Amino acid sequence: DYSEMLEDAGCRVIYGLPDYKVHSKLCVITRRGVSGESRITQVGTGNYNEVTGEQYTDLSLITAREDVGLEAEAAFAALENGEIPPETHSLWIAPRSFKSRVMEMLDQEIAKGPAGRVAIKVNALNNREMMEKLIECSQAGVRVELFIRGICSLRPGVPGLTDHISVVSVIGRWLEHSRIYSFGEGADQRLFIGSGDLLNRNLDRRVEAFIEAVTPDTRD
Repeated sequence: DYSEMLEDAGCRVIYGLPDYKVHSKLCVITRRGVSGESRITQVGTGNYNEVTGEQYTDLSLITAREDVGLEAEAAFAALENGEIPPETHSLWIAPRSFKSRVMEMLDQEIAKGPAGRVAIKVNALNNREMMEKLIECSQAGVRVELFIRGICSLRPGVPGLTDHISVVSVIGRWLEHSRIYSFGEGADQRLFIGSGDLLNRNLDRRVEAFIEAVTPDTRD
């Protein structure tokens, strides 16, 4: 009924993919000026919802980077055609470009051994592949700090397996909803925010969007 109301009002309605939920929080604005087109892209961790916006803690990053804007446009073009967004590089867009990128980042920290560090804040964790990789991190001596608001299927502090993993649930006045992924420390640290958790559904059955914070202001 709502889709018909929107179409009657002149809106173009794009219907979802049959087997995937589009869960990404992504907006791209294209501006046509004298010097050509420019793009502003917003990637967030939470919904565009006036109610939850006053109850949840979320993060939002806005950038004028052209590489990000072009990939965001490609994602929308795919969805308009009823297709899964293609593999991307400036953005991480699940299901094709999220799990593999996280795995790559974890492998880089494993290679550092005890000098490696991983900090992840999400709502839930239950994906077996991801948990096995985090166990590899711990066994290599990497310090792994997990901030999981809800369900966490990985048990910390198990001798020989998760000795170097800690799990904390942050509970307060507001619903902790932001997703943050941090790999490395100091000058080598890389920070990402996005819409997805480390659940099977987010990794394999949803369209999610993530972006790296690259400027000093956004990293702070």
